[in-house]
Amino acid sequence: MSLDAAMPRATAPAILPGSGGLRGTLSDLFWRRPKVLLLLMLLPPVLWLGIVYIGSLFALLAQSFFSIDEFSGLINRQFTLKTYGDLFQAANLDIILRTVTMAALVTLASVAVAFPIAYYAARYARGRWKALFYLGIMLPLWSSYLVKIYAWKLILAKEGILTWLLAKLHLLWVLDAWLSLPVVGGNSLSVSFTGTFIVFVYVWLPFMILPVQAALERVPGNLVEASSDLGASPGQTFRNVLFPLALPGIVAGSIFTFSLTLGDYIIPQIIGTSRLFIGQAVYSQQGTAGNIPLAAAFTVVPIVIMGFYLWGAKRMGAFDAL
Repeated sequence: MSLDAAMPRATAPAILPGSGGLRGTLSDLFWRRPKVLLLLMLLPPVLWLGIVYIGSLFALLAQSFFSIDEFSGLINRQFTLKTYGDLFQAANLDIILRTVTMAALVTLASVAVAFPIAYYAARYARGRWKALFYLGIMLPLWSSYLVKIYAWKLILAKEGILTWLLAKLHLLWVLDAWLSLPVVGGNSLSVSFTGTFIVFVYVWLPFMILPVQAALERVPGNLVEASSDLGASPGQTFRNVLFPLALPGIVAGSIFTFSLTLGDYIIPQIIGTSRLFIGQAVYSQQGTAGNIPLAAAFTVVPIVIMGFYLWGAKRMGAFDAL
């Protein structure tokens, strides 16, 4: 028997002694109580979400239950529903309906434009072409928001490139006929409901393309082939196979296009007529008019609308496509 085998070996203790110092004490505490570590890690974001974000929304909601004294212009901090009643005045109700109509039209147009692009990217684009697709979709998002809007203002102006192009094609009469229509027309596209609609679609289109493309990539190709083999026409395949399976992606994209259009005030401020949208009404009421309760009530409108919208989207499985 060797000397090493005969000598008893020292074994490590089952429990190591605690480390010294504050760092060692905290390390031991977090090791023994992992929930404390989890609490400390979640505390900053939870405080930010609870105080800064949700707290500000509750403060805004509380302001909407106050009213403005018409004589002194001061805020009357007594609970009342008078401010919400003011939302149903003809002028304010017209602002709400105009904004919701614009948001719905922008969403529908975005779906019509995004679906064929997303379908091609999901079914046919491969390798470099798919990388080029993502680059083309994301590139507009990398440029300045204001720069894009002012660029479109120049494009849609009466002396802009679009008017010049239509004049070269001898189609300027079509533009003049369209601008002469009530509601959608104006002196030029840059100061019309139509121009606002065009810019909204351009700015929010990437937020529709990407969820629809992600949803279409999940559709097995053999389903489309089976539909064709069973004698279905391309229209029937689209209605009965592609569209139902892509619907969660469409609804997911519509969450962005609809909600962003509801709350935006910069695009209607730069491109459009003097008729206000909800975002502009909030800005003017809390700034120029000083009617903070009415501005808060206006802000609650898109929150309530999007609450119902998200509830319906969740039931349709849209969050799985985000």
